[in-house]
Amino acid sequence: MSTISTHILDTAHGKPANGVAVYLESQKSDESWEQLTHAWTDEEGRVKPFFLLEEPLEAGTYRLIFDTEAYFSSLELKCFYPQVYVVFTIGDEPQHYHIPLLISPFGYSTYRGT
Repeated sequence: MSTISTHILDTAHGKPANGVAVYLESQKSDESWEQLTHAWTDEEGRVKPFFLLEEPLEAGTYRLIFDTEAYFSSLELKCFYPQVYVVFTIGDEPQHYHIPLLISPFGYSTYRGT
């Protein structure tokens, strides 16, 4: 069973993105999605502790949904991507998955971190 963490950096402003709503969902066998939990990023742009899940995650397909529109609206900026969906697969071997998000009003990037 595995764990997930994330953080968001606002590359346009050179700082962590705090107060961003982040949702964690799992894909069910019928390919629909089930919300497991949600949280908001802190002053460091991080969701702590690891999405407040009581149990580690089993192998499967998951996604993180980041509410970027509300974040940029709070800065009085328009953005092109109102939400960012990051879909990823967790394997059978227990690991920690860190999934950072780099955002600006008109672009984003993600990668598997450590």
